[in-house]
Amino acid sequence: MRRFSINKASVFAMGAVGALVSSALVATGCSKKETPTATSTTSAATTAVPLRIGVLTDMSGLYADPTGKGSVEAAKLAVEDFGGKVGDRPIEILFADHQNKTDVGSNATRQWFDVDKVDAVVDVPGSAIALAVNDLARNANKVFLVSGAASSDLTGKACSPNTIHWTYDTWALANGTGKSVVRAGGDTWFFLTADYAFGHALERDVSAVVKGAGGKVVGSVRHPLNASDFSSFLLQAQTSKAKIVGLANAGGDSINSIKQASEFGITKGGQKLAGLLLNISDVHALGLQVSQGLELTDAFYWDRNDGTRAWSKRFAEKREGKMPTMIQAGVYSSVLHYLKAVKELNSSTDGKAVVAKMKEVPTDDALFGKGQVRIDGRKIHPMYLYEVKSPAESKGAWDYYKLVREIPMEEAFKPLAESECPLVKK
Repeated sequence: MRRFSINKASVFAMGAVGALVSSALVATGCSKKETPTATSTTSAATTAVPLRIGVLTDMSGLYADPTGKGSVEAAKLAVEDFGGKVGDRPIEILFADHQNKTDVGSNATRQWFDVDKVDAVVDVPGSAIALAVNDLARNANKVFLVSGAASSDLTGKACSPNTIHWTYDTWALANGTGKSVVRAGGDTWFFLTADYAFGHALERDVSAVVKGAGGKVVGSVRHPLNASDFSSFLLQAQTSKAKIVGLANAGGDSINSIKQASEFGITKGGQKLAGLLLNISDVHALGLQVSQGLELTDAFYWDRNDGTRAWSKRFAEKREGKMPTMIQAGVYSSVLHYLKAVKELNSSTDGKAVVAKMKEVPTDDALFGKGQVRIDGRKIHPMYLYEVKSPAESKGAWDYYKLVREIPMEEAFKPLAESECPLVKK
C-alpha cells in the first residue's frame, strides 16, 4: 500500500488492488517515473491505526466521467474538510478500478476488508457490483456508502443494516423524470434498457410510474453494457410508434444512444427521448445542441446556491475545470457524515453500529442541505427536475440546467409504507 502526504492536516493512501496499481498512480497525478513521498511510520500522527476508506469506482470505462477520479477527489475533499483525522487516527483514502466487472469489484472489496483493513467502501457505480459489495459489507460488518449505483433494491429487498444508499435511486428517477414526461402527454413508452441490474430496475420503476398514471408500455429492448452500435435497438424503438423512447441506461451508453438517436432521426419523426439517468458530465459530452430540451432528475447541481458553487469551484480546481456530478457530490457528503458518526462513537470497528449512528444523526451539508437516513438505509433529501438549456440560453461553460421543479425529500423517494426492506417494521 502506498501512502502520500497531501497536506499538513491529512494523510491519504492512494492505492489499488493487484493489477490496478497503475490506474491508482494515474489518478493521483503521479507518473511511473515519479516517486511519491512516503509518510513517516514513526511520527506521532501515524502511530494510531489509520481509518481507511476505499473508493471502489470506474476509472476507465463508461462511468468514469460521472464517478472515477472525481469520486476519489470528492472523498479527499471530505477528509480535508474534516481535518484529516478522527481523534489521533489518520484517515486514508484508497481506491480501485472495478472495471465494471462484478468479480473484479468483489475481489477488490475482499482484499480491502481482509488484508488492508478498510473500514468503509464508497461510490461503486454499477448496481450488480453494488449488490455484491452490499453482501460482502454485511458479512464483514463493514460500512457501505452507495453513491454511484442506482438500483432501488439496495434499500428494498436487498437492504442491509450496514449499507446506506446516499444520492439517488431508480425509484427517484422514475418519480421525477418519468412522472413529469407522462404528465406532459408522453403516455406510451418504449424502453431501451441496459441489460444488467441497474437497467432492469430502472425500467421496472419507470414502467410502474407510467402505468400508474394511465400510460402504456408498448415494448422494450435490452442492449449490452458499453454498446457502441444502437442502430438495431433504435429501429425497434422507431417501429414501436411509442411517443417516448425511455433510455434506461447511463454514462457512455446514454451518450451514444442519444447521439445515434439524433442521427437516426428519432425526434424528427415525432418521438421524444427520455434520458432517465443523465449526469452533467453526459450533457457536457453531448453538447447543448444535441441535449437541449431534455428533462432529467438530479440530486445536485453545482450552480444551485452559494454553498454548491463554492464547493464546486474547489472541486473544479482539482479536476481541470470539470464540474462535479451528483454522484461525486454524494461521495463527499456520505464520507463527511460517516466521519462524524465515527467521531461520535470513537470507533469504526462495528460497521452496523456506525450506520445506526449515521441514521440517528440528521444529515446537513452545503451540497444537499438538511436530510436524514431512514431505517431502510435510504438517505433522503430533495431531488430536482431540470430541463437542459438551449445554446442561446446558456451564459457560459457548464451553465446547462434550468429548474423545472424541486421535489421535496418526503416525495422524492419510495415511501417506507411501500418498502420491501426487512428492516422496516409494518
